[in-house]
Amino acid sequence: MGELGLQIDQKAVSAREGMTVLEAARAAGIPIPTLCHHAALEPFGGCRLCLVEVEARGAPQIVVACVYPAAEGLRVRTRSDKIDRLRRTILELLMAHAPEAPELVALAREYGAERGRFEREANFCIHCGLCVRYCAEVKKLDAVGFIERGIKKEIAFVPEIAARECEACKECFPLCPTSYLQAAYVLTTAFARGAAQAPVHLHLPVVP
Repeated sequence: MGELGLQIDQKAVSAREGMTVLEAARAAGIPIPTLCHHAALEPFGGCRLCLVEVEARGAPQIVVACVYPAAEGLRVRTRSDKIDRLRRTILELLMAHAPEAPELVALAREYGAERGRFEREANFCIHCGLCVRYCAEVKKLDAVGFIERGIKKEIAFVPEIAARECEACKECFPLCPTSYLQAAYVLTTAFARGAAQAPVHLHLPVVP
């Protein structure tokens, strides 16, 4: 593969063809936050925290770094007032679901996000999809998946698969950026209701 030359935060960076902006930045030691990225998985662009500003030919535009390809002559800004404002809003929306998650709390502190700005709907899942994608892409088991769409979207384990495969695996649990306790809870419920042969939805009690 050929080498590409680009600028990230005014620093000259080399990248291989096929790399994303996120991969190029991290290879150069330039941090870009993300909650849904995993090196072993296909880019997802779900959490949107890795938003950056790029400029190649024409006006700057905001893009998702984990799916945007690195290109020759590309200029990238990973921090600006606009980018920080967007990340702050995203974090505030995510914290409505997982207000106590240590990773979110740390990012909120960095970006000045306010916990409680949006109506609280704590269920600890931020729909990053890491567990779903890891189970499908790496383990090839499809024991967990998304159900419903939009605001009704939830994570659910498939009881007949989970009861057979998850006890010896559990590799998705530590991937969760909020708390793997939700996965443990759902898994336990799946075992208890395995005979029902129906997905078990993620409904956890709200943390006070």
